[in-house]
Amino acid sequence: MSNYFYDMIPAAEMAQLHYIPTVPAFLDWITTQWAERPALSDTVNTYSYAQMSERIACRRTLLQDLGLQKGDHVAIFDKNSVDAVESFLAVTSAGMVAVMLPAQLPAPAVIGCCAKFRAKALVVRDEFKQAVQGAPCPLISASELAQTPTPAAVVDKEEPAAIFFTGGTTGAPKGAVLPHRALMRGAFNGCFAPGSQLFGHVTIGFLPLTHVFGLIAGTLGKLMVGALWYSAEDMKATIGKLPVIRPTVLVLVPGLVEVLVGLTKMYGPQFLGGRLKTIISGAANVPPKLMEEFKQFNISVLAGYGMTEGANLTSGNADTDTRPTSVGKIYPEQEVKLVDGEIWFRGDNVFLGYYGDPEQTAATLTEDGWLKTGDLGRFDEDGFLYIVGRIKNIIVLPSGENISPESIEEPFYQYPAVRDCLVKEDVSGGQGVLAIEILPRPEAVDGKTPEEVEAYFKQVVEEVNATLPSTHRVAKFSIRKEDFKRTGSLKVSRNQN
Repeated sequence: MSNYFYDMIPAAEMAQLHYIPTVPAFLDWITTQWAERPALSDTVNTYSYAQMSERIACRRTLLQDLGLQKGDHVAIFDKNSVDAVESFLAVTSAGMVAVMLPAQLPAPAVIGCCAKFRAKALVVRDEFKQAVQGAPCPLISASELAQTPTPAAVVDKEEPAAIFFTGGTTGAPKGAVLPHRALMRGAFNGCFAPGSQLFGHVTIGFLPLTHVFGLIAGTLGKLMVGALWYSAEDMKATIGKLPVIRPTVLVLVPGLVEVLVGLTKMYGPQFLGGRLKTIISGAANVPPKLMEEFKQFNISVLAGYGMTEGANLTSGNADTDTRPTSVGKIYPEQEVKLVDGEIWFRGDNVFLGYYGDPEQTAATLTEDGWLKTGDLGRFDEDGFLYIVGRIKNIIVLPSGENISPESIEEPFYQYPAVRDCLVKEDVSGGQGVLAIEILPRPEAVDGKTPEEVEAYFKQVVEEVNATLPSTHRVAKFSIRKEDFKRTGSLKVSRNQN
């Protein structure tokens, strides 16, 4: 067996790894393979793979006690905790569908999502429980374990396993439904990096488990190779523990890579613990500058490409030294083609569709299974993929968040004083942020001083921000005195240059 990815790993190790198409089978396999190894830790409590499996089975009992059935939706609202990982694996191994709710969602939005996605139960962090008492379903404490275990369900790889929020390829945030085969194909792809993978890796779950990159590449892929996964419930506090945890591999977005570069320069390479060899970075373009910065510490920053609808891992680049701007080669068992420059692919990693949205599903997924990414790409003569642009208007911040500008503009139009507005990416303090330009209605500003107008729209921005997740909030605003440049249909043009 020869392949760009298979050849990265020693042959003896590669012989032990294989694609496992369902979560229950995955849990059985890793429990058998790595039973006594440490699996999950919050730095206070550490659980072996066997203990983790038993705890997951006891969490399945809580679901069964509520009378839940295969196929039911169960929402999970927690931080990046050991409880959250086990809850996700309990729900999916019970044959139910995990609806992953970002920890920064306001309580009313959580309650609304439970209704929209027809959740039959909400697994919630204890500190969040009071705020979501109005949820239209029973609450399960994320810290609770039943006294007895319940066996995993028998599931088919085509059955839905999880729903993740995404900006998609067509605009407003949607719920992407991933089947078992997609989760597990992504986890298998997440195993690949140069060198030994099966003996003693340590990682930290910095990326949100509500983001497929954090859950699939950063968590499931690492459990598949028997790694020890540390939780990061408090990002700042966990970064401070790097010298103690001493990770060997990290899965990060470019914004976090840049933070670690700065801290390493400030405190020296010992700040990272002395064992870190590989950083896998994605969810946004990885600046070659970051790769160069870490070379001096003998740490490789590897890049890749993917999207929520494709279980995140479509391509990976282990040759960033020679091709720093490429997102790498296509992972095994996928078909890829360019259609008018747009990247299309299909395979086990492709999603089932957007929940409750057949129109958007049809716009993204062809009848014969091709996923239209909305991204423009090219291949070089050696088969390395390069992303050259995006068809749609999605804004990708350095944090890796995919932002639909239209979804943020919409609530501003609820204010009569707003004639038109435009959300775009800007820079504040050297970081990419969201900014909005507002064109007021003349009658709303007539007779008012500039200071009064600015104060009013500042309040509008604050009110809208209060309804949005922290990652989607507007950091800068300006008030236009002239009309926007417009398209032929008189819509605001997104290209105002």
